[in-house]
Amino acid sequence: MSECESPEPSPQSRPGLGALIADRAFLTSRKGLLVAAEVVLSFIIFICYLASSVVFLFTAPLIEFLLALTAYYLYVTKFVERFRSFHCPLIDFLRCTTAAIIFFAISIYAVTNSGAGSKAAGIFGFVATVVFAFDFYGIFNQLVIFINPQELPTHTATIRKSTGEDVVPSDSDSE
Repeated sequence: MSECESPEPSPQSRPGLGALIADRAFLTSRKGLLVAAEVVLSFIIFICYLASSVVFLFTAPLIEFLLALTAYYLYVTKFVERFRSFHCPLIDFLRCTTAAIIFFAISIYAVTNSGAGSKAAGIFGFVATVVFAFDFYGIFNQLVIFINPQELPTHTATIRKSTGEDVVPSDSDSE
Protein backbone atom coordinates (compact mmCIF):
# COMPACT_ATOMS: atom_id res chain seq x y z
CA MET A 1 0.00 0.00 0.00
CA SER A 2 1.51 3.32 -1.01
CA GLU A 3 1.29 6.62 0.84
CA CYS A 4 -1.45 7.87 -1.49
CA GLU A 5 -3.68 4.91 -0.68
CA SER A 6 -3.49 5.24 3.09
CA PRO A 7 -6.87 5.68 4.78
CA GLU A 8 -7.80 9.05 6.20
CA PRO A 9 -6.91 9.24 9.90
CA SER A 10 -9.65 9.79 12.45
CA PRO A 11 -10.07 13.28 13.93
CA GLN A 12 -8.59 12.10 17.23
CA SER A 13 -5.35 11.05 15.56
CA ARG A 14 -4.98 14.15 13.38
CA PRO A 15 -2.51 16.57 14.90
CA GLY A 16 -3.14 20.29 15.29
CA LEU A 17 -5.85 21.92 13.21
CA GLY A 18 -6.62 18.64 11.43
CA ALA A 19 -8.91 17.75 14.34
CA LEU A 20 -11.25 20.59 13.31
CA ILE A 21 -12.14 19.01 9.97
CA ALA A 22 -15.80 18.07 9.76
CA ASP A 23 -16.87 14.44 9.94
CA ARG A 24 -18.72 13.77 6.67
CA ALA A 25 -20.53 10.76 8.08
CA PHE A 26 -22.13 12.92 10.76
CA LEU A 27 -23.12 15.64 8.29
CA THR A 28 -25.33 13.18 6.38
CA SER A 29 -26.59 11.22 9.39
CA ARG A 30 -30.05 11.63 10.92
CA LYS A 31 -28.60 13.30 14.01
CA GLY A 32 -26.54 15.67 11.89
CA LEU A 33 -29.53 16.71 9.82
CA LEU A 34 -31.66 17.19 12.95
CA VAL A 35 -29.11 19.40 14.67
CA ALA A 36 -28.60 21.39 11.46
CA ALA A 37 -32.36 21.90 11.22
CA GLU A 38 -32.41 23.02 14.87
CA VAL A 39 -29.71 25.60 14.15
CA VAL A 40 -31.48 26.95 11.06
CA LEU A 41 -34.94 27.03 12.65
CA SER A 42 -33.69 28.71 15.82
CA PHE A 43 -31.98 31.40 13.75
CA ILE A 44 -35.08 31.98 11.60
CA ILE A 45 -37.26 32.24 14.71
CA PHE A 46 -34.78 34.67 16.27
CA ILE A 47 -34.97 36.91 13.17
CA CYS A 48 -38.78 36.69 13.09
CA TYR A 49 -39.04 37.75 16.73
CA LEU A 50 -36.73 40.70 16.10
CA ALA A 51 -39.06 41.87 13.32
CA SER A 52 -42.28 41.30 15.30
CA SER A 53 -44.27 43.10 17.92
CA VAL A 54 -43.21 40.55 20.55
CA VAL A 55 -39.53 41.40 20.32
CA PHE A 56 -39.03 40.59 24.02
CA LEU A 57 -39.23 36.87 23.16
CA PHE A 58 -36.06 36.93 21.04
CA THR A 59 -33.77 35.72 23.83
CA ALA A 60 -35.08 32.13 23.92
CA PRO A 61 -34.42 31.44 20.21
CA LEU A 62 -31.06 33.22 20.47
CA ILE A 63 -29.95 31.00 23.36
CA GLU A 64 -31.25 27.88 21.62
CA PHE A 65 -29.48 28.91 18.42
CA LEU A 66 -26.18 29.26 20.27
CA LEU A 67 -26.66 25.97 22.12
CA ALA A 68 -27.62 24.10 18.93
CA LEU A 69 -24.67 25.64 17.08
CA THR A 70 -22.35 24.54 19.89
CA ALA A 71 -23.81 21.02 19.87
CA TYR A 72 -23.46 20.86 16.08
CA TYR A 73 -19.83 21.92 16.30
CA LEU A 74 -19.07 19.39 19.05
CA TYR A 75 -20.67 16.56 17.10
CA VAL A 76 -19.28 17.43 13.67
CA THR A 77 -15.68 17.72 14.91
CA LYS A 78 -16.10 14.61 17.11
CA PHE A 79 -15.09 16.43 20.27
CA VAL A 80 -17.93 14.52 21.95
CA GLU A 81 -15.97 11.28 21.54
CA ARG A 82 -12.89 12.71 23.24
CA PHE A 83 -14.63 13.28 26.57
CA ARG A 84 -15.83 9.84 27.65
CA SER A 85 -16.42 10.81 31.29
CA PHE A 86 -18.71 13.66 30.21
CA HIS A 87 -21.98 12.09 29.06
CA CYS A 88 -22.98 14.41 26.21
CA PRO A 89 -26.22 12.63 25.20
CA LEU A 90 -27.71 13.42 28.61
CA ILE A 91 -26.94 17.12 28.24
CA ASP A 92 -28.16 17.02 24.64
CA PHE A 93 -31.39 15.40 25.87
CA LEU A 94 -31.92 18.19 28.40
CA ARG A 95 -31.16 20.81 25.73
CA CYS A 96 -33.69 19.33 23.31
CA THR A 97 -36.36 18.80 25.96
CA THR A 98 -36.20 22.34 27.29
CA ALA A 99 -36.04 23.78 23.76
CA ALA A 100 -39.17 21.88 22.71
CA ILE A 101 -41.08 23.06 25.77
CA ILE A 102 -39.92 26.68 25.46
CA PHE A 103 -40.56 26.88 21.71
CA PHE A 104 -44.03 25.41 22.16
CA ALA A 105 -44.93 27.90 24.90
CA ILE A 106 -43.64 31.01 23.16
CA SER A 107 -45.12 29.88 19.84
CA ILE A 108 -48.59 29.74 21.36
CA TYR A 109 -48.12 33.26 22.67
CA ALA A 110 -46.71 34.53 19.37
CA VAL A 111 -49.52 33.08 17.26
CA THR A 112 -52.19 34.71 19.44
CA ASN A 113 -50.64 38.17 18.89
CA SER A 114 -51.35 40.24 15.83
CA GLY A 115 -48.61 40.90 13.34
CA ALA A 116 -47.06 38.91 10.55
CA GLY A 117 -43.66 38.61 12.21
CA SER A 118 -45.01 37.11 15.38
CA LYS A 119 -47.28 34.70 13.49
CA ALA A 120 -44.35 33.58 11.31
CA ALA A 121 -42.22 33.11 14.43
CA GLY A 122 -45.04 31.06 15.97
CA ILE A 123 -45.38 28.80 12.93
CA PHE A 124 -41.62 28.25 12.74
CA GLY A 125 -41.67 27.69 16.50
CA PHE A 126 -44.17 24.86 16.15
CA VAL A 127 -41.99 23.28 13.45
CA ALA A 128 -38.96 23.68 15.72
CA THR A 129 -40.92 22.05 18.55
CA VAL A 130 -41.50 18.99 16.39
CA VAL A 131 -37.84 18.85 15.31
CA PHE A 132 -36.56 19.18 18.88
CA ALA A 133 -39.11 16.62 20.11
CA PHE A 134 -38.03 14.15 17.42
CA ASP A 135 -34.41 14.70 18.43
CA PHE A 136 -35.02 14.17 22.14
CA TYR A 137 -37.04 11.04 21.38
CA GLY A 138 -34.02 9.59 19.55
CA ILE A 139 -31.69 10.62 22.36
CA PHE A 140 -34.09 9.14 24.92
CA ASN A 141 -33.89 5.77 23.17
CA GLN A 142 -30.08 5.95 23.29
CA LEU A 143 -30.17 6.84 26.99
CA VAL A 144 -32.47 3.92 27.80
CA ILE A 145 -30.05 1.54 26.12
CA PHE A 146 -27.11 3.21 27.92
CA ILE A 147 -28.78 3.03 31.33
CA ASN A 148 -30.20 -0.48 30.94
CA PRO A 149 -28.39 -2.38 28.17
CA GLN A 150 -30.34 -5.57 28.93
CA GLU A 151 -33.64 -3.87 28.07
CA LEU A 152 -35.44 -5.70 25.29
CA PRO A 153 -36.78 -3.72 22.35
CA THR A 154 -40.58 -3.62 22.27
CA HIS A 155 -40.86 -5.55 19.01
CA THR A 156 -38.81 -8.40 20.47
CA ALA A 157 -41.04 -8.49 23.55
CA THR A 158 -44.21 -8.74 21.44
CA ILE A 159 -42.68 -11.52 19.34
CA ARG A 160 -41.76 -13.42 22.48
CA LYS A 161 -45.25 -12.93 23.92
CA SER A 162 -46.83 -14.35 20.77
CA THR A 163 -44.52 -17.38 20.78
CA GLY A 164 -45.05 -18.02 24.50
CA GLU A 165 -41.42 -17.49 25.55
CA ASP A 166 -40.53 -15.88 28.86
CA VAL A 167 -40.32 -12.10 28.29
CA VAL A 168 -38.63 -11.16 31.55
CA PRO A 169 -34.99 -12.26 31.54
CA SER A 170 -34.01 -14.29 34.56
CA ASP A 171 -31.40 -12.79 36.87
CA SER A 172 -28.98 -15.61 37.58
CA ASP A 173 -26.81 -13.45 39.87
CA SER A 174 -29.54 -13.04 42.48
CA GLU A 175 -29.87 -16.80 43.13
